[in-house]
Amino acid sequence: MSGPNGDPSMSMEDGIIIDEDDFGDGEYNAINSMLDQINSYLDGLEERNDVLNGKMHELLESNRQARLDFRAQPVGSDNQDENQPSDGKEELQEDDGGSQMSEKSE
Repeated sequence: MSGPNGDPSMSMEDGIIIDEDDFGDGEYNAINSMLDQINSYLDGLEERNDVLNGKMHELLESNRQARLDFRAQPVGSDNQDENQPSDGKEELQEDDGGSQMSEKSE
């Protein structure tokens, strides 16, 4: 019969290690205490991960909204300053396909 890892020269009984060390209550309590500390640490990590994940989702949503707002702007908005009069008293009027500058009535 082959051994635990398929080794044909090893029998099943050769691969079994019998641990005759008995742990006392003190050792079990120490192990339980260490496991409790590890569990507490992992709970803290999970909580911080959840907070960071929430902040990341907020940032992604904010960036998505900013991108949508940016895309919603008119294409000519970059050149809007060039079409605006410098003193604010003149406005562009269109007549028969042409444009004229006239005084703005206030």
